[in-house]
Amino acid sequence: MKARPRLPPNQVETKKFPVLDLGTRPPIDLAAWRFKVWGAVEKPLELSWAQFKALPRHALTADFHCVTRWSRYDLGWEGVAVSEALALAKPKEDARFLIQHCGEGYTTNTPLADALRPECLLADTLEGTPLPLEHGGPLRMLIPHLYAWKSGKFLVGLEVSVTDKPGYWEVRGYHNRADPWLEERYGDVNAPPPGANDPVPD
Repeated sequence: MKARPRLPPNQVETKKFPVLDLGTRPPIDLAAWRFKVWGAVEKPLELSWAQFKALPRHALTADFHCVTRWSRYDLGWEGVAVSEALALAKPKEDARFLIQHCGEGYTTNTPLADALRPECLLADTLEGTPLPLEHGGPLRMLIPHLYAWKSGKFLVGLEVSVTDKPGYWEVRGYHNRADPWLEERYGDVNAPPPGANDPVPD
């Protein structure tokens, strides 16, 4: 089988790390911050910042692909494996989807199998320093094999679900899966997405 190219179709490599969000960045109060896992789980989870930071740590170097056609190679991330955090909550056998909930009200959905891949992190560190607010700090999802709008910023919770629940960009016409190598940008590739005047996702 032919290896897929490192750069997905119609992407351009950049040395910068552009900042794109919904225009609202929730303030950081680590003393009050809580991370929750709920839904189709046996043991709903709630962690303080100190408890989250005490979980086993992983480092990862990964490429980052934005639906707006730029890609950044070799970003260094650290955090907690999504699979290990979810294991603490014990997803039920019929769980199939994961819904990310973020501090400014943003949501995005993925198949649970995508989020459980070993390279997926709950990332709190970027290039050796605490994840800055403009890049989603204190915590963001990292799912490097999908377009970056599937890596929610300002992450505060994960909802494990039996049914799919399309999120902010998905209900506005963006693709439900978002594989960069298949150019899964929009649900209908022959039509511009609804919400064309909305902020552009990562």
